[in-house]
Amino acid sequence: MARYELYGDDGSTEGELCPRCGDVFLADHGDRKHCGKCSYTEWE
Repeated sequence: MARYELYGDDGSTEGELCPRCGDVFLADHGDRKHCGKCSYTEWE
């Protein structure tokens, strides 16, 4: 299994956080961004 680096050395993140949940990263599916916790979706 691949290991993903979510936080940089200074504690910053590259992923977007869900505007509803606030503590969950949005999954990038190319044509949309989706939260797996609350099902929030942003279409691009």
